[in-house]
Amino acid sequence: MSNGDIFVGEIIGTAILILFGAGVCAAVTLRYSKARASGWIVIAFGWGFGVLAGAYTAAPLSGGQLNPAVTIGIAVDTGKWDKVWVYLLGQIVGAMLGAVLAYLVYLAQFQANVREADTTEGTAEEPLPTLGIFSTIPEIRNPVANLITEIIATMALVLPVLAFGLTRGLGESGTTVLIVSLLVVGIGLSLGGPTGYAINPARDLGPRIVHTFLPIPHKGSSDWGYAWIPVVGPLIGGALAGLVYNLAF
Repeated sequence: MSNGDIFVGEIIGTAILILFGAGVCAAVTLRYSKARASGWIVIAFGWGFGVLAGAYTAAPLSGGQLNPAVTIGIAVDTGKWDKVWVYLLGQIVGAMLGAVLAYLVYLAQFQANVREADTTEGTAEEPLPTLGIFSTIPEIRNPVANLITEIIATMALVLPVLAFGLTRGLGESGTTVLIVSLLVVGIGLSLGGPTGYAINPARDLGPRIVHTFLPIPHKGSSDWGYAWIPVVGPLIGGALAGLVYNLAF
């Protein structure tokens, strides 16, 4: 794969991933959305379907890694680092693009948040915070616990992803991406409660950058004080998964 193919593939695939993922979070969160308050299960499946669509789309160009933690895990296992920077750059750019597209899809709903808040005195509601649509927020803010959660959850993603490569039938049948998508749903349902399961530095950092600059009314803080955890935790988890895989398999 050429650097150009990898870069374009990772941009397109990660943009689709975030469009689906941020889109389902917007659908569940924003007022005047037909899916409002439909719950965590809907969010988990929305992200899983995002992985499905993004990875299958990007696979012919880049292999569809879409996640710096996966890229680092593969590099630790194989020792091949020369194209890592291309993957990471494409993933960050794609995540930012996907966040902008999700914002445009729900543009009217974002605007309706402030209109409802500006209604007649006594009937107004507080504007809804919007960062959770784009990036992760811990349910209990404890940096050590949050970091441990992200490390373990990312290992639970990357180690099986690496092991799936040993299952010849999955690769031949083309169902590897489908299985990974279901794995992401499972991680969301089982391990996503404490931090919102970033498990992907690009998935959190790219949309957080976009949230900082988008003209969202009353959008609230982008919470840069927490932003290092969903980046560092998954990178550590991915590297540890690659090391464990290399030693054990």
